[in-house]
Amino acid sequence: MTRRPSLPGASELFRLTTASAPAPPAPPSPAEVPEQEQSAQRRGTGRQKHSTKITVYVSDEELLALEHARLALRGEHGLAVDRGRVVREAIAIVLDDLEGHGEDSLLVRRLRER
Repeated sequence: MTRRPSLPGASELFRLTTASAPAPPAPPSPAEVPEQEQSAQRRGTGRQKHSTKITVYVSDEELLALEHARLALRGEHGLAVDRGRVVREAIAIVLDDLEGHGEDSLLVRRLRER
């Protein structure tokens, strides 16, 4: 006989305890939104569960710069965000610029420099 107590499993600890609220209305699909409004609406996703993951390798200097940016956002601007949020916002900004400026976008110009 073991003296170890029986503990609840993860499914019991993290189960919903309230009646499920109605789902929020789904945002319109990109095909339903005029092109000029699409770029104005693009934002990096905030604190939510993300279903897709990518792995990006960065140099030590890039990671340090990202961490400095995160700390500056917190210390100087009062924004407590994680590195993932900063990266998602940066991606949204670059994609908006690419969509809006095409050949003259910062991304195209920087990639052509290399």
